[in-house]
Amino acid sequence: MRRVVTALLACAFLLLPTQASALGARTPVGWASTGSGTTGGAGGTTWTVHTRAELKEALANRGDPAAPKVIRVVGDINGHEAADGSLLGEQDYAPGYDLAQYMSCFGEDGGTWSDTRYDYCTQQRRLRQTGSTKEKLQIQLTVPSNTTLVGVGGDARLLGVFLTVNTGTNIIVRNLHLEAPVDHFTSWSPDDGTQGNWNARFDAMTVITGKNIWVDHCTFTDGRFPDREAPLGFNGEHVQRHDGLLDIEDGSDFVTVSDSRFTDHDKAILIGSGDGRGDRDRGHLKVTFVRNLFTDIVQRAPRVRFGQVHVVNNVYRGRAADTLYALGAGLESAIFSERNVFAYPRGNPALVVADYGGEHFRDTGSWFNGRPAHLNAVASGLGLTSEVGWDPADVYDYRPLRSPSAVEHHVLRHAGPGRQYE
Repeated sequence: MRRVVTALLACAFLLLPTQASALGARTPVGWASTGSGTTGGAGGTTWTVHTRAELKEALANRGDPAAPKVIRVVGDINGHEAADGSLLGEQDYAPGYDLAQYMSCFGEDGGTWSDTRYDYCTQQRRLRQTGSTKEKLQIQLTVPSNTTLVGVGGDARLLGVFLTVNTGTNIIVRNLHLEAPVDHFTSWSPDDGTQGNWNARFDAMTVITGKNIWVDHCTFTDGRFPDREAPLGFNGEHVQRHDGLLDIEDGSDFVTVSDSRFTDHDKAILIGSGDGRGDRDRGHLKVTFVRNLFTDIVQRAPRVRFGQVHVVNNVYRGRAADTLYALGAGLESAIFSERNVFAYPRGNPALVVADYGGEHFRDTGSWFNGRPAHLNAVASGLGLTSEVGWDPADVYDYRPLRSPSAVEHHVLRHAGPGRQYE
């Protein structure tokens, strides 16, 4: 009798609406549920892949890439894996390239490049360019329309893969650990900012002109190659070898990122690629972030241009001294923040919001270090108005968790990969 009662209680628990995402919900919450909806490759061909070559073949789907398909990833797939199974490195892409020599061609202060500063400078410039092109061709894998890309179990990983969506629609990426690629040929731009900046090329995932995209139960991280272990560059700073973890650009729309983890990274998520892209982005970039965990993220969680972005029931954790901001309000953005938990010991709510040319930001009920965050007051101090011009409740159905303990309990228990989805 006790076993029967236990089984019935378990069934009742599984039916609780708040547990749907943790149990592999078949439909997303948020913007990805709107428009034509997001079902991925449901009902299509099923592939099971173990290598980069197999994954590339599955994405091509026997010459019909846009047909529905479910691609099950088993174990590790490395973007640098060659046809013979070996792993390619910097010298395979550009034999003779040397970061120290490349840097020396800018002078000791990194101020100006000169082809004639040393006899190897012209060669190093060309090697950096050709190496970058070859690395991109190797590690970039594009997900076509009507695809579900899902990890099997809790240990499926894409390592050093530059995963892209390029004009694809109706795509699900789920239950995967995505380790951001290391750009072996990152470029130094002395005129970028007040002291110059490194500009890496590759994200863990980029969505370009994609629509109805659902990223669910994934982990995004620098993983084995954190920037703090990169070589030192100019001004005593580490060379920046990573770009973003997840960028959403060029008129992409109807995207939900749910129950995922973003950890140990500088510039995490960028929505909208530039202030000058309003012709492409204005009226688009509708994105929901729900029940995600952000740990030790320096900035851009996310930074938004143009988009209508709903940030609800997420948890943010980090060291105040290492954090620039969480939510960046850029040009013509309309961020609706709701019941998020921010934990930055010895910090203050000013860490949450940053103004990058924006005008609109609204928060409802978020907490900072266990107390009401009063983020609308923070935003007002930056010159932002709380009139964002839209309300998620008018667009799609959702039910936010309403206490900080409930948000933390759910996110810490369920965010990230670890359950098998079929």
